[in-house]
Amino acid sequence: MHLVVTGGAGFLGRWVVRSLLARGDSVLALDDLSNGSEGNVAEFGGNAGFRLLRGDVRDRSAVAKAFAGGVDQCYHLAAMIEVQKSLDDPVRAMEVNVNGTLNVLEACRQARAKMILVSTCMIYDKASSPQGIAEDHPVKPASPYAASKLAAEYLALSYGLGYGLPVTVLRPFNIYGPFQKTNQEGGVVAVFLRRALDGRPLEVFGDGTQTRDLLYVEDCVDFLLRAGDSSQAEGEVLNAGTGREVTINELAGLVAGPGGTVRHVAHPHPLSEIARLRCDAGKAARLLGWKPRTPLEAGLRRTREWMAG
Repeated sequence: MHLVVTGGAGFLGRWVVRSLLARGDSVLALDDLSNGSEGNVAEFGGNAGFRLLRGDVRDRSAVAKAFAGGVDQCYHLAAMIEVQKSLDDPVRAMEVNVNGTLNVLEACRQARAKMILVSTCMIYDKASSPQGIAEDHPVKPASPYAASKLAAEYLALSYGLGYGLPVTVLRPFNIYGPFQKTNQEGGVVAVFLRRALDGRPLEVFGDGTQTRDLLYVEDCVDFLLRAGDSSQAEGEVLNAGTGREVTINELAGLVAGPGGTVRHVAHPHPLSEIARLRCDAGKAARLLGWKPRTPLEAGLRRTREWMAG
């Protein structure tokens, strides 16, 4: 197949591109490199089936250029992803995450290309049961980032219902792994591991009792590709996570080890914090036969080894 991966030079995007190329697909990565980098996809430069196009999803002409010549599927990952940046600049968050998604949907509609929209668990209210958060759990977007991603979901689903466009919405929980940035755009695992490798104290926001469901990146990509290949997933919303709930304090202890230092600092965006994140991925198991394979400890070890070089 011929596929477009928006945000294809980012952390998750490069892993998606890698897996698609490995199975023999032709892939165009559309990325403005504001968060991704050419270095993330440098290893694919010698693959005749790969092309990187620098462009912004807010630019209709750039999106049209990416789809020129025919496209079978699009994995739409391009987004403004940092909560704090969306609080600082909500207009840009909406422009990228909503208007950009609209542009990609229109290109998919013209090409009759299947759209796989990668959303986020940040649209949910906190987990309130031992089973965790299923797809029908209440939503509570507590930042412009979360609101813009939820709006993008509704846009995508409307194209499925209104135009018959094959659309699947995916909500991975907290993804981590090699190639993730080590600033706030990268997520807590990458930040903690970088500080630990540099011999610096790990900084926990707030009291550290907030929880995460940490999903290793290669397990997430397996989920994405299974969803893209499944006709049963069309028109559906699907979660992906491990079902294991880990407090930030527990994560800091795993990363720091007995000789490390952990300290608590003021939370930069406490109102946008989700107190409990635990995924119920039963629907993905039923529809796709998907389940995560990488225990947290193994994923942390692989990521640390990559970061250590």
